Amino acid sequence: MNRRNHSVSCPAWRLAALCGAMSLASAQVAQATEGGIGRPITGEQITPYAGIVPPTSDWIVSLSTIYYQGSLGATKTLPVAGTVTQGLNYQVIYTMANLVKTWGITAGGWNFASSFGVPFQYTNASSFRGVLPNDHATQFADIFFTPVVAGYHFSKTDHIALSVQMYAPTGAYNSSRLANAGQNTWTFTPTVAYTHLIPSQNIELSLNYGLEFYTGNDQTHYHNAPVSVLDLLALKRFASGWGIGVVGGYIQQIGNDTGGIARLTGGTQGHAVGIGPMVTWAGKVEKTPVSATLRWVNEFNTSNRPKGNAVELSISATFQ
Repeated sequence: MNRRNHSVSCPAWRLAALCGAMSLASAQVAQATEGGIGRPITGEQITPYAGIVPPTSDWIVSLSTIYYQGSLGATKTLPVAGTVTQGLNYQVIYTMANLVKTWGITAGGWNFASSFGVPFQYTNASSFRGVLPNDHATQFADIFFTPVVAGYHFSKTDHIALSVQMYAPTGAYNSSRLANAGQNTWTFTPTVAYTHLIPSQNIELSLNYGLEFYTGNDQTHYHNAPVSVLDLLALKRFASGWGIGVVGGYIQQIGNDTGGIARLTGGTQGHAVGIGPMVTWAGKVEKTPVSATLRWVNEFNTSNRPKGNAVELSISATFQ
């Protein structure tokens, strides 16, 4: 690929590196299968410039915090703490520190990056009917890493990024507790992200799609079914550095869970849909490029998952 014809200017690449790098640190905290709290949270996997991997050689440091509050109605059941329970409230604060390295290599029109993240989580879980004792804890969650993200630039306006994000079972986990930051499973998520830019209007349209595959939980013998996660983003930027937009997500479990007590819950196959506003800012602090994103996602349609609201604040800085 001819970089001169198919790339954007260097300042724009720096902005893409800063904002797009946060997509390599996608937040994975709420509603899944076993335990009621698993990997994806609705509308939180996508970031601005999700499909762009820049050709620059940078280190990007980011810090993100999600506050999620949701509940599962008393008529719904989930496999939690080795039993089947109804009526749960969840309050989760999930914070992750993430490091991204863009390689500064262009090969056949492709650019590359890698990322590594360390999260910790406060969890407060309670049961409506007192079937299980209320529980809360502040713990390290499962570390995650993406060995290679490969990005291709079709043109100045169309970009795609391919990756496989991995979670290792390193977080705190106890099969008899309601509040667990770890999942006790490996998770592999092949992901494709696409970004389309409309320069004349300074508008961005991006999507992020991943399919999560879980290993079995060796303590409970429970095996989560694959989970399909689609996030969409539309963003309008202004010359001041601010931007406003909308973000949404759709999570769908594919098939039923198996093993353990899955037979008692019918496999807990479910889904979640959410949407909400997003505000962004990008500029410099002294000479360091800095970016911030604030979003709120309201889940308005769920099945076999908690239903609630998530607020996320992310801040990143790029160093050459």
